[in-house]
Amino acid sequence: MGEVAAETRKQTLVFAVNGKRFELSDIDPSTTLLEFLRSQTPFKSVKLGCGEGGCGACVVLLSKYDPVLDQFEDSTVSSCLTLLCSLNGCSITTAEGVGNSKDGFHPIQERFAGFHSSQCGFCTPGMCVSLFSALVNADKTNRPEPHPGFSKLTVAEAEKAIAGNLCRCTGYRPIADACKSFAADVDMEDLGFNSFWKKGESDEVKLRRLPKYNHNNASSKFPEFLKKEIKAGANLVSEGHHWCSPASLEQLQSLLQKNEANDGASMKIVVGNTGMGYYRELEDYDKFIDLKYIPELSIIIKDKTGIEIGAAVTISKAIETLKDENEGDFCLESKTVFKKIADHMEKIASGSVRNSGSVGGNLMMAQRKHFPSDVATILLPVGAIVNIMIGQKLEKLTLEEFLRKPPLNFEAILLSIKIPCWESRKDISSETDTKLLFETYRAAPRPLGNALPYLNAAFLAEVSFRRNSSGVVLNNCQLAFGAYGTKHPVRARKVEEFLTGKLLNVGVLYEAIKLLGTTVIPEDGTSSPAYRSSVAVGFLYEFLSPLVHNPAEVPDGWCNEYNSVVTYDDSNSKIKENYDKFNGSKFPTLLSSSNQVIHSSKGYHPVGQPITKAGATIQASGEAVFVDDIPAPSNCLYGAFIYSRVPLARVKGIKFKSGSPPVGVTALISVKDIPGKNVGCTSIFGEEPLYADELAQCAGDRIALVIADTQRHADLAATIAVIDYDTENIEPPILSVEEAVERGSLFQVPPFLYPEQVGDFSKGMVKADHQILSAEIKLGSQYYFYLETQTALAVPDEDNSMVVYTSNQCSEFAHDTIAQCLGLPANNIRVITRRVGGGFGGKAIKAIPVAAACAVAAYKLQRPVRMYLNRMTDMIMAGGRHPMKITYSVGFKTSGKITALKLDILIDAGVFADSSVLMPSLILGSLRRYDWGALNFDIKLCKTNLPSRSAMRAPGEVQASFIAEAIIEHVASTLSIEVDSVRNINLHTYDSLGYFYKSIAGEPVEYTLPAIWDKLATSSSFYERTEMIKEFNRCNKWRKRGISRVPIVHEVNVRPTPGKVSILKDGSIVVEVGGIELGQGLWTKVKQMAAYALSLINCSGTEELLEKVRVIQSDTLSLIQGGFTGGSTTSESSCEAVRLCCNVLVERLTALKERLLEELGSIEWEALILQAHLTSVNLSASSLFIPDPSSTHYLNYGAAVSEVEINLLTGETTILCTDIIYDCGQSLNPAVDLGQIEGAYVQGIGFFMLEEYPTNSDGLVIANGTWTCKIPTVDTIPRQFNVEILNTGHHEKPSGEPPLTLAVSVHCATRAAIAEARQQLRSWGGVDECNSTTFQLEVPATMPVVKELCGFDCIQKFLQWTMSSK
Repeated sequence: MGEVAAETRKQTLVFAVNGKRFELSDIDPSTTLLEFLRSQTPFKSVKLGCGEGGCGACVVLLSKYDPVLDQFEDSTVSSCLTLLCSLNGCSITTAEGVGNSKDGFHPIQERFAGFHSSQCGFCTPGMCVSLFSALVNADKTNRPEPHPGFSKLTVAEAEKAIAGNLCRCTGYRPIADACKSFAADVDMEDLGFNSFWKKGESDEVKLRRLPKYNHNNASSKFPEFLKKEIKAGANLVSEGHHWCSPASLEQLQSLLQKNEANDGASMKIVVGNTGMGYYRELEDYDKFIDLKYIPELSIIIKDKTGIEIGAAVTISKAIETLKDENEGDFCLESKTVFKKIADHMEKIASGSVRNSGSVGGNLMMAQRKHFPSDVATILLPVGAIVNIMIGQKLEKLTLEEFLRKPPLNFEAILLSIKIPCWESRKDISSETDTKLLFETYRAAPRPLGNALPYLNAAFLAEVSFRRNSSGVVLNNCQLAFGAYGTKHPVRARKVEEFLTGKLLNVGVLYEAIKLLGTTVIPEDGTSSPAYRSSVAVGFLYEFLSPLVHNPAEVPDGWCNEYNSVVTYDDSNSKIKENYDKFNGSKFPTLLSSSNQVIHSSKGYHPVGQPITKAGATIQASGEAVFVDDIPAPSNCLYGAFIYSRVPLARVKGIKFKSGSPPVGVTALISVKDIPGKNVGCTSIFGEEPLYADELAQCAGDRIALVIADTQRHADLAATIAVIDYDTENIEPPILSVEEAVERGSLFQVPPFLYPEQVGDFSKGMVKADHQILSAEIKLGSQYYFYLETQTALAVPDEDNSMVVYTSNQCSEFAHDTIAQCLGLPANNIRVITRRVGGGFGGKAIKAIPVAAACAVAAYKLQRPVRMYLNRMTDMIMAGGRHPMKITYSVGFKTSGKITALKLDILIDAGVFADSSVLMPSLILGSLRRYDWGALNFDIKLCKTNLPSRSAMRAPGEVQASFIAEAIIEHVASTLSIEVDSVRNINLHTYDSLGYFYKSIAGEPVEYTLPAIWDKLATSSSFYERTEMIKEFNRCNKWRKRGISRVPIVHEVNVRPTPGKVSILKDGSIVVEVGGIELGQGLWTKVKQMAAYALSLINCSGTEELLEKVRVIQSDTLSLIQGGFTGGSTTSESSCEAVRLCCNVLVERLTALKERLLEELGSIEWEALILQAHLTSVNLSASSLFIPDPSSTHYLNYGAAVSEVEINLLTGETTILCTDIIYDCGQSLNPAVDLGQIEGAYVQGIGFFMLEEYPTNSDGLVIANGTWTCKIPTVDTIPRQFNVEILNTGHHEKPSGEPPLTLAVSVHCATRAAIAEARQQLRSWGGVDECNSTTFQLEVPATMPVVKELCGFDCIQKFLQWTMSSK
């Protein structure tokens, strides 16, 4: 009965957070560590970014103490998945525990600041903890002592430390540099631009200036008091919920039997709870059973028969075990099998998930729920055995038998997995040498993992090499394929049987591949089915082709990575030597040395200096306060939207699946509860309703707000809400731009916002030698993927007023909207925004309804109401970038000079106007980058029953960038000439620039693009690399490279912006501006400008004014007319507003200063200000900067060269190198601008290459989390990333948006590589000559898209061609 006593006896949960002891007895077992930390502790550095373990924003360090070994085990875990009750006796370290402003910052945090690695700062604490964990674990190893100032970490480990962390702002390069600065094997020359040293200084000086790090002090600081309280897992009871930690199989069996007897009690068996991140379970369980403390489930046994791993062993521990060469008397072949299994496992999810997710849990998800498991696939061909317990019965099954069983119920427990040893049979007398070959494969959007595979595979084969001839016989093989749209991994038995005993040759390989096509068939409904089948063929070819084509090169005892024999099949050393010169291919690490060139200005100190971002260190420590970090006021309630799942329907009512309101629900707010006007946002662009009034207009339309006592209860209630729809007598919804045009559903663009036509299209076409008529291209949407989702907090205040804290780029618009919603005067509303955790346009109009909904609920209930949208809801409602359909006709001469272009553009604006009316002018502003001769267009804004689209970083401009380059590429391919020559001949002269851009073209000296274009060709070695790429492509069948150079001409629009500067009695300075700090460095530049402008008073002490300036949060009652933060010009205009304020203050202080100088001879800043206070000088000044009409619009320029390599077998694209030269005018802070350029460019890579944002047939977004939407990560950015910032003007030019459009160079380079692949395919008889050069590359150019254009059947065509040639 011990287990019953353990279950019912009142116990407590004891653990520590940052050294502070917590003891809890009454806990809901479903509470996650993240929920506890954010609601019950002051530690807010852990952020909710996704709730799936996919972003790294919530990562903490989990430390456990083993009293037997007197050792600590430290690992990162995702706190959003980790259940609080599982942490008995554990110590948690958050970013505040790593270092903070009170106890001192850790060198990690200081280096993150100094390497300019933090922009919005929302993801930075998680990054710092990930690196901290890597340092702690590296410094435990017995590696050689590093040089002083370094850790035992390697560069490769430093890069991988953050592979599971997402950042939407920086572009990762500076983050990687900050991490690598700790590595023992780092070359200091490889570290990029930072605030610690100047270019050219010695390594000794550099190291001296880095914040000091002592690897001997690297520890997780496990508290002593916790060592004494180490005990087994807790058994807890809370309001009918049970958390049980059985310590034996007998106790577990008893619990399972008891649960079966209590028919109806729901139970969840957990180890790491990581499956919750994938399946988003809604069920409220009565009982949780934690398996971690059962010895039989945590075993690791190594003997001569193999390695047995307990089912509760984490994936990370399994990797460590399989890689450990010090234990186990295994043959070389077995060791290599184990190592390759471990290498593959390192690509599963992220480190923080592998550290808590168990091997058994992964396999049980594959068995029960058909999870696309890597573990199951790679263990299948090696004959893994599983031990399971069903009730009292123990069973031993092969993994294949286990997976084929019907889904096991929760009484079935997986106990362990046995991976047997493998060894090839040796026969000394035989005429053959026998070898065992094993390899695993994975095709996924991210090389380092943190992405589900399209397909995975693992092959084991025994082959015999004839000593006296060149043939190879395949004695036997096991071929496993999984994750391709099948219930579980399968063995390709027909292929295995066919190959067994065969002498391998091209014919046998061809027949095997044909047979494989009948085996790997994705189930109906699987995305990209033909791609997945094709990749299976590619992997089998990859495995077997060395045995057919180059058997002599197969290394003794093992089949190495196939690159040397399959991919780079023919490349000579000269090519490799040249390539090592231009890119990082010789480096085993992820990223190679990059070069950043900036030109700082010293004449206006500190303006123009690359100072570190204001608040970077408190962002790194997690002390920077975002909206959801504000402590909840007493009595606070929480909201979650209930939204429509159909595109156009009458809403008859809302009920809950349970019949009665779920736990914690207190109210349901809908349109009838709005005291004023039903308006969700009001702006200069129009209005949209807060809630659907009878009719839901689109899938994702807000219908109501459910209010509950916690955010989790509100989210759960919203998820189980059932809406009663009625579609009778309602027109069918409009779900495409074609339908919208057909039914006349269009938004009108005001004439003053519609751009002018340029020239006469008909006359231009007459001049043309060639024409392309009515060609079509389509562009999809893109989600913002700010790490902080939409959030707001509304607090009722005295006298019928309301204070709203919101993460918002348009506080003024939010203020107006809330006032109208509540039916109150505007002076009753105060909207406060301190900082935004990433915006990119998505926190502009789209943030306003969130703030308004909280305000309406708070007003009705007279209690504070806050809301933090979960990632799925945010993605469904966001709208994102505008999709488009473009039809174009173009005329051009034989030289490639374009004479006329006509465009018909249909823009999907969604159901409300939002900011869509600006799209025509934004598109044309970017499209006019080339001299088209004549440019005519017809742009229609289509009103569809889809969520309204909104401005997203470089709105319209990034689409125009693609349109322009697609047309240039089409012309070049039609003429069969180099595309770069077509770009060259169509670049603007100064005269044509004036023709297309009229008065905003500026003076000839301001047109810097031609100089940038030529300089970039030289600095990037563009022409030399172009020739080398031709040679590389000639020598390699299965990898092709492409290179592209593209320009930008960006039209800039400067808006009025307010500012306010106040000097306090002690000489410190407070600044307010209308712009919002989004991570773009606005506060930093404003501080610099205030310090410079006030220093013009020319008294002692003004050199240190920068440290005296504080920029404070936006408050719509303190500073009005704030407008909106966007268009990349808010920093520029905010600085000008501050300069005007400072000029006023300097003027007021000048007379006093002159008098004091006469009296005293000299005057300090503090004394001057004190005297000013005493003599009642007004030390506060406000201004509204209104740009001069002549400088409201101007042009900005830049160019990029990108080189890529594609893998023809998988469609994977690797960006080898990017070179950017960008004109920043007169940069206010080159370090900030560098970060903006790199971050924008990488976000552009996401749009052009990676990110899909699809919907179902009703228009409901289905890519609704980190599992399905893949933004760039550190392993998908350019391997070498070179940026030069030019200072060419007298004022700052924006850097936040224009560089994003340069990422089209990656897409164009990919197209060039594909063209090479198609030419090769044509030579094998795969495509005709016309189709080999003229094709359309979709956006995004994902792996399936690239592979399809390279030929799903390219291997079959090659083998057929090879056989026919022979």
